[in-house]
Amino acid sequence: MNLSRALLRCLFIASVVLSACIKKVTPPPVDTTTPPQLTISTLLTGYEIIWGFDFLPTGDLLFTEKRGKIYRYTSGTTTELTGFPAVRASGQGGLLDIRVHPDYTNNGWVYACYAATATDGSGELRLIRFKIAGTSIQNIETIFQSGGGNTWSGHYGSRIVFDANRMLYLSIGEGGTGSYGGPSAGNRNLSNTSSNWGKIHRMTAIGGIPADNPVLPGQTTASTIFSYGIRNPQGMIIHPTTGAIWESEHGPKGGDEINLITGGANYGWPFYSLGTNYDNTIISQGHSAPGIVAPVFSWTPSVGVSGMAFITHNSFKTWKGNLLVGGLAAQKLYRCVVSGTTISEAAIVDGISGRVRHVAQAPNGSVYVAIEGPGRIVEIKAQ
Repeated sequence: MNLSRALLRCLFIASVVLSACIKKVTPPPVDTTTPPQLTISTLLTGYEIIWGFDFLPTGDLLFTEKRGKIYRYTSGTTTELTGFPAVRASGQGGLLDIRVHPDYTNNGWVYACYAATATDGSGELRLIRFKIAGTSIQNIETIFQSGGGNTWSGHYGSRIVFDANRMLYLSIGEGGTGSYGGPSAGNRNLSNTSSNWGKIHRMTAIGGIPADNPVLPGQTTASTIFSYGIRNPQGMIIHPTTGAIWESEHGPKGGDEINLITGGANYGWPFYSLGTNYDNTIISQGHSAPGIVAPVFSWTPSVGVSGMAFITHNSFKTWKGNLLVGGLAAQKLYRCVVSGTTISEAAIVDGISGRVRHVAQAPNGSVYVAIEGPGRIVEIKAQ
């Protein structure tokens, strides 16, 4: 008994001494007062239009070329993945966004959306998922099709995001025969809740209809359609803390939009816009009307809004929490200062020039930006 007590006492004294010797490491405070210093370098270059990209859990980069190719970038080496379905690469159509399932480590699924040829010969948007085996794409499953009708090869959208509940959101442009706004608009796919075009869709990971999706005007039951009145949505992102869905959308001549997407909401096109038609005719007097949701921010002249990313890494200091938005026509990257559900400022990020197609934050905290002409991805590091 005495020996046991002595041993316990020695162990207690040793633990006290060890605790006293261990120096507690306190992480440095987050700098919220100093702008970041940026270093911009080219990660890869020499490609066609790089439309979308995403990251595997390993940190490897998957990226798409609009012409119909997918690549995997690993430690300076790029490998093409073969076996992707035939792509309708014409006009604004082609291989568009790519998204790694949040539970990829467990299920191995990757999602992609692309323009394809429908049975009637017109264009449609398809969403598939697949698995990667070595350098090939396998186990392809088509989980959503817009249906045909896009005869002018424009306004496909399209982005893919997952929310915290693993619901999948897919943005689709108006498609159809052309784009014209106002009372005489001919393409009314967006306001037609029986059409998949011009919508934000919400579905399960296998393309099913969530039980809590809205029942829209003209419908008797819920569908994958979550919101409508969407013209050409080329950016979409989930807010990292609120879970809100932010979307960027091309206006006509002016009126590029940033929208907060909510279930059942109508975002106005083709009857409401802050821009004008390309022939300078007026579309609407403002964007406010009963049942119509106005954008939280807009640009006139148009900047050609595209991919978006929220900055979440501490290395970006005062920029943490800001929203980055690509500009195709403006050939700039914009940093939007977000406060709650409003944007107070959209500043140009120095050092980025060219048609910015997509932007995302990498697992290491840096920001990757896809730029056209030639297709390339640059990396922005902050300190």
